[in-house]
Amino acid sequence: MPWKAPKRPPVKISQCYNDGIANVFAVSDTAQPGYQPVETLTPKISLRYEERRLGIKRYYAAAQNQIRVERVIRVPHAGEVTSQDVVIDEKGRQYRIDLVQLVPDAYPLSDDLTLVRIKQGTAGSEGTDCHTGDTVTGSQ
Repeated sequence: MPWKAPKRPPVKISQCYNDGIANVFAVSDTAQPGYQPVETLTPKISLRYEERRLGIKRYYAAAQNQIRVERVIRVPHAGEVTSQDVVIDEKGRQYRIDLVQLVPDAYPLSDDLTLVRIKQGTAGSEGTDCHTGDTVTGSQ
């Protein structure tokens, strides 16, 4: 009989979040009432992640809705990550979370995050345009 880690459920697949760190930020409007919205990022949580394959069905289903999905990552389930948040990876690239899916057969409990690239930064942040490589700040 093969060796199993203690307290590991027998039918679940172990996850190893070795591909990097994803910083999750909440987006809030800090403008005064009646003025143009100013989106600012508030740090929420930092999570390790594992890259997942972006399936052809997911890619084309998003394309039908004029959404260009860039990545899918798997993170430990934290309960506070929503589709209203922004993810910044260790290279400084910003992504909007399009979909959060709970993965029931993973150990520990995990979420798959479908990410859409943000091409401009928000106030107080800096990003890079994915097509030109130019640095884009939130004040532009």
